[in-house]
Amino acid sequence: MKIRHNAPPPASFQLAPMIDIVFLLLIFFLVTWQLSEKETEIDISVPTSTEGADSVRVANEIVINLSADGTITVNDQAYTKAELRSKLEAIVAAAEIAGKGGADKQPVRIRTDGSGDNQTLIDVVSEVRKAGIWNIGFAVKAPKN
Repeated sequence: MKIRHNAPPPASFQLAPMIDIVFLLLIFFLVTWQLSEKETEIDISVPTSTEGADSVRVANEIVINLSADGTITVNDQAYTKAELRSKLEAIVAAAEIAGKGGADKQPVRIRTDGSGDNQTLIDVVSEVRKAGIWNIGFAVKAPKN
């Protein structure tokens, strides 16, 4: 009588799923790198705050850069206050048409220079509110210890 040994087949390393995972990670890091690059296009020294919290970035967040001389920039393009409001109104209208919510869903982050004029900041916030956007955040950094 012959005794059979039912040994499992030798384990092999599956290369195709590993390649898929590597490509997914590569795409993820490229997308997040591009989002972070958009925020830091302009050399702005944001103000410090001990109460600032790291917020989660979302893909449709609009980052408004406000330099010390009062220049308003979005995606490396300068805008006047009226042009900014027109752009934001168009974004809100497009979001409402797409059914993704309007003013209550659209996040806006304002990066202002710590040495800039407060009146210009208030004017920009007013333009954002006039466009119908209520979800406004401010970029701050933690103070150096």
